[in-house]
Amino acid sequence: MSDSVLIVGSMALDTVATPFGSVEAAVGGAGMYASTAASLLAPVNLVGVVGGDFPQAALDELAERGVDLAGVQRIPGGKSFRWSGSYEYAMNAAQTLDTQLNVFADFDPTLPDAYRHSQFVFLANIQPGLQLRVLEQVESPTFTMCDTMNLWIETAREELLAVLAKVDLALMNDAELRQLTGTPNLAKAAGEVLDLGPSHIIIKQGEYGASLVNHNGHFSLPCYPLPNVVDPTGAGDSFAGGLIGLLAWLGDCGDTALRQALAIGTVMASACVEDFSLKGLRRLGVGELYERYEQLREMVRLTPCPLQP
Repeated sequence: MSDSVLIVGSMALDTVATPFGSVEAAVGGAGMYASTAASLLAPVNLVGVVGGDFPQAALDELAERGVDLAGVQRIPGGKSFRWSGSYEYAMNAAQTLDTQLNVFADFDPTLPDAYRHSQFVFLANIQPGLQLRVLEQVESPTFTMCDTMNLWIETAREELLAVLAKVDLALMNDAELRQLTGTPNLAKAAGEVLDLGPSHIIIKQGEYGASLVNHNGHFSLPCYPLPNVVDPTGAGDSFAGGLIGLLAWLGDCGDTALRQALAIGTVMASACVEDFSLKGLRRLGVGELYERYEQLREMVRLTPCPLQP
């Protein structure tokens, strides 16, 4: 039996336009993407908040995947967090058109008693003060990781630094890493973040892959090649959910497990971007996940070079 994963994050209704189509008020949010991904591999305890307008069918689908929803608050008459954005053909960054926090503005993550014993914890991209509140409620977790964004680096730096001092792994994209440290060289910047407290940092670089950096070294993977990318929304959260889901499935967070989890997160994200909202993730089964993992592993396999000094 896999260890349980605690995921705390947003549950939203997204309106998204890309060069390949658009959706309006589609189910999204970091908590939804991460828990959908992680639930393919491990039982998930989800903490979040929704309004009365959030589709019950979306919650029912999570429950069918084994996600415990006791930590999800529904505010009758309230409006769910809503985000609207668009992508150009490069699709490497979204242009935010509108953000309505609604019930998420008053989100106070209080863990049900059963959740306090979760062994693997993912603090998705929420205000660092809320991430700290969650960490205070979890008893002796095996592995904790957090995500963040440029806004928190600008407006809640001290709280973010307090979070980094307490987690095992930090997730950042390359721009966030440079912003936090003021260091342009990513390898050097990663080392500076490790000095702040986490044992590991993962640098997300979108279509260029991701890197795991810790005191044992540096490990990088390309992204999984896709002929058809429809919507990048939620890719990073799906990556994180797949990563921590595999660690929980393995019951291990050693260096080998982390490298495998980096690859699983990479291929999980590849399924996410093939369709709008959660459709790509929902179609993904363990068999296809493993097949994509093997294809990615073959892409980066090297045989010894006969060149001798």
